[in-house]
Amino acid sequence: MPRPLQAADLPGSANASLFEGADHGSSVSFFLSRHPPGEGPGLHRHPYEETFILEEGRVTFTVDGETIEAEPGQIVVVPAGAAHRFVCSGDGPLRMVSIHPAERVQQEWLDR
Repeated sequence: MPRPLQAADLPGSANASLFEGADHGSSVSFFLSRHPPGEGPGLHRHPYEETFILEEGRVTFTVDGETIEAEPGQIVVVPAGAAHRFVCSGDGPLRMVSIHPAERVQQEWLDR
């Protein structure tokens, strides 16, 4: 029987919590992101598409060198293999879910 999992119990940092599906009998993984203005992860890519659901704040994505602005209620899909990053570009905090269609997140950092 499935049991609820507390989001607050997920591993991660002050800015992002990680749900890895393989640890919970799921084929999907995701990040729950919470970034203050001006912050976000560095440039990276995945071998699969990544789907972002913006819940609060404004965000600026850079995807293969192109800029995309998004606001609450919008969904952004970054294609597989695309070099991307995002930054909280609003005056308030960013709250967003990023879905990875894989049991484990596969991420290649490009600026480290």
